[in-house]
Amino acid sequence: MSDNTTSSTELRSQYINQVASDLERNTQEQERITAEITALQEQLTTLQHDHTVLVNMQDALGVPAKAKAAESADGGKATVPAPRKRSSAAASGAGKSTKKSSGARTAAKGAETKGAAPKGAAAKVAAVKGAAKKGAAAKGSTAKNAAQPTLVELIRRHLVEQGEPRSAAEVTAALSKVHPDRNIKATVVRTTLEGLVARNLAHRTKQGTSVFYTTPDATQQQESGAAPEPEGQPEASAQ
Repeated sequence: MSDNTTSSTELRSQYINQVASDLERNTQEQERITAEITALQEQLTTLQHDHTVLVNMQDALGVPAKAKAAESADGGKATVPAPRKRSSAAASGAGKSTKKSSGARTAAKGAETKGAAPKGAAAKVAAVKGAAKKGAAAKGSTAKNAAQPTLVELIRRHLVEQGEPRSAAEVTAALSKVHPDRNIKATVVRTTLEGLVARNLAHRTKQGTSVFYTTPDATQQQESGAAPEPEGQPEASAQ
């Protein structure tokens, strides 16, 4: 009976440990996927903003105004019926007056066109300049965002500078203090650290219930620094 009770207790303990390990792994995987979704959403927002700016610049630089103006001019012409036949003198007088009136109308239209042309050109130039300024501002903001280091780079740089094990909470507090403009969350930092561990870019150690992270170089230095200690003991005993 005692053997059966002992074996069942050990089996239950194994199940409990296995379930706890699987639960922890599942939680870490969820946090990693959430961080990736957040990063992809930020990239999508930036691309949508750039797309809007480029469409506005394209409209400002390539508006097909000539075709629309030609269609409106053709649609505005009215069909004039042919005049009735008159005597030769009346017809010649009417012809002269018609020519004079048509000439005056043509001259007036030419003057209006000449006056409107500079205005239209000035409006197009102003529109192109405004679009160019918007495009330059958008490119400047995009370049500024691209120049900022990513969260992965910040975390790796922090671990290298510290040279000693750091917890996810300590890394989050340090980065938030240095970069207050960035909304750095502890869950995202922990997921990023686990991703670095999975890629062998960081090492994870446990001290009790706490988890600490270091760079591979720092871990090697600590191991090499701790190795010569056994060699000093024989010398002390020999003295």
